[in-house]
Amino acid sequence: MRARGESKGTAEEKGNEKEKGNEKEKGNEKGKEKDGERKRRRLRIDYPRAGRRGLRRWLPSWRQLLLAAAGAAGVLAGWLAWFYATTAVPADLNAFATQQNNVYFWADGTEMARVGETNRQEVPLDQVPEPVRWAVLAAENESFYSDPGISVQGMGRAVYEMATGGDTQGGSTITQQYVKNIYLNQRQDFSRKLSEMVIAIKLDHRMSKGDILAGYLNTSWFGRGSYGIERAASAYYGKDVSQLDPSQGAFLAALLKGAGQYDPALGAENRKRAEERWSWILDRMVTIGRLSPEERARYTVFPEPKPQQKAAGMSGQIGYLVDTARAYVESHSDITPAQFDLGGHQIRTTFEKPRVEALAAAVREATKGLDPEHREADKLVKVGAASVAMDGRIAALYGGADYLKQGYNDANTSTVPVGSAFTPVVYAAGLTQGVLRRRGEPRAPVQPTTTYDGDNGVNVMTPEGPYWGRDGKVVKTANEGLRSWGPVSLRGAVEQSVNGPMMQLGMDVGLDRVQQTAADLGLLPVSMGELTPAFGTGNSTPSAIRTAGAYTAFASGGTRTEPYSVLSVSRNGAALPLRLPAPVKALDPGAAREVDTALRGAVREGSAHTAAEAGADVAGKTGTTADRTAGWYVGYDGRAATAVTLFRADLRDMKLLSLEGLGGAAPDVPDSAVPMRIWTDYAKAVR
Repeated sequence: MRARGESKGTAEEKGNEKEKGNEKEKGNEKGKEKDGERKRRRLRIDYPRAGRRGLRRWLPSWRQLLLAAAGAAGVLAGWLAWFYATTAVPADLNAFATQQNNVYFWADGTEMARVGETNRQEVPLDQVPEPVRWAVLAAENESFYSDPGISVQGMGRAVYEMATGGDTQGGSTITQQYVKNIYLNQRQDFSRKLSEMVIAIKLDHRMSKGDILAGYLNTSWFGRGSYGIERAASAYYGKDVSQLDPSQGAFLAALLKGAGQYDPALGAENRKRAEERWSWILDRMVTIGRLSPEERARYTVFPEPKPQQKAAGMSGQIGYLVDTARAYVESHSDITPAQFDLGGHQIRTTFEKPRVEALAAAVREATKGLDPEHREADKLVKVGAASVAMDGRIAALYGGADYLKQGYNDANTSTVPVGSAFTPVVYAAGLTQGVLRRRGEPRAPVQPTTTYDGDNGVNVMTPEGPYWGRDGKVVKTANEGLRSWGPVSLRGAVEQSVNGPMMQLGMDVGLDRVQQTAADLGLLPVSMGELTPAFGTGNSTPSAIRTAGAYTAFASGGTRTEPYSVLSVSRNGAALPLRLPAPVKALDPGAAREVDTALRGAVREGSAHTAAEAGADVAGKTGTTADRTAGWYVGYDGRAATAVTLFRADLRDMKLLSLEGLGGAAPDVPDSAVPMRIWTDYAKAVR
């Protein structure tokens, strides 16, 4: 019995042990499975993350973030190493663009002018006075002698500026700027900036600092067509660079920031910027220990550069045409002034030689009776004129008697009030916007037949009542010659140049609305006059170019195109991108037709009747001012609109002088008589 019991127990124990063994084996197998799963999970990216729910499932772990960052850093480091290794330094660092002319062509493709060559001359570094060198370094890169060719801080700033669309120039060292100079390419995208940095680092290892600085000074653009500091010293001060003092050196250093913005000869704003930067550079030289305070105290007067010399072959009207075309290229293409001065460009302009010559001849004929030696009223007379085709092409300009004697282009002046030649703009605004005569009432439409009081000395009204001037008096209308016309239609007021109704119409429409119509027609905001009653009768000062461009809309059913002076530009035969304007709707077609009707009526039987000599299909408007400081005539035929302005200006401050008695004319002769004569002779010559 015991034996059987023992056998039974032993069997049970064996069974239990077997079961335990099986369970252990199963546990081991499960452990192995878990270990395998863990290994497999280590081998794959657990993303989206298992065992997580909601947002946590999609948030990477810190290990995953570190892994991604390390991978990105490795890829970036590898790419940078590859980029560094494959970016080559140009074989000939002193290779420079072939010095050649920029050639300008008339609209018909015949040659108009050649301008150039590039003005460049290399000098050894030891011929540049040390204070002049340090003026450049103080302005551009004071750590030049200690940096590795790039500035880490500047590089970071440049990358940030590129990413945010800002100016990348601030991150460039002298070495980097030298690289840009020898590349002859100022484009600033990320690839170019990175190439520039890599080459700058390599150059810093291959070349001495002295050689880099010499290369930079000899290849930098200083304006006035000058490349290199030797030619700049000659262009601005008429001397060799070795003769410059620290003050003059500081001014030339200021030009490196952008000669077009710092040459005082280019305007009052340039002068202000130049003086401020010149003073800052001298102060900076003191701060970095390269100029003593005692020597700085000697330089308190801005070192005035000499006037810019005019290039040969630019006499007569050619210089005005070339300047106008160049300005258009620089503002409507990616060509910088520095690149333009390298030469090699072919510029086909919109200017038509027969029209340019006819316009100049008409001015000479109409003004030949002036006698400035014996008649005070004939002194300091200036004429500006522009002829703009219906598609926006500037076909002709008259900028002055001779570009070599007067460089300023009177066709582009923005200091002469347009006077009553502005009233068609007011008329157009009234036809499209309607009028508001009483506050709280709806705007009322007006028609060409709408009648206004044409008497002289009528109170100017606002929706609230009379308009009070700053002198404490009610402003009154003033017609030319103080003539009273009685009731007159708006069309009749334009035809006969009755200013009073136009002044009141401007107030009724709303001067801000008239201003917007003027802007739509292409008059620039900077030329707009003060929004007082005089705004309606032309206190604005648009150029002849812009005024002619505005009138093209009246002749073209309300469509106009921004005036432009260049058809195409190429370099060494390869076409370069040029942004040309497209037609835009500036005015309601019905309103444009009504203005056109009034302007044709002005020629047939109105204030511009003498212009009818030019043909039956012409239209136009005279322009005079209340103070008699300007005379205008603006008119058009089927092909172009032409604006002519005449004025007198004191050369000391450009203050406008009275035109009364011009050419010995009687007091009742309108100031628009000579401009209308010029326009008529020109229009007859080019028919």
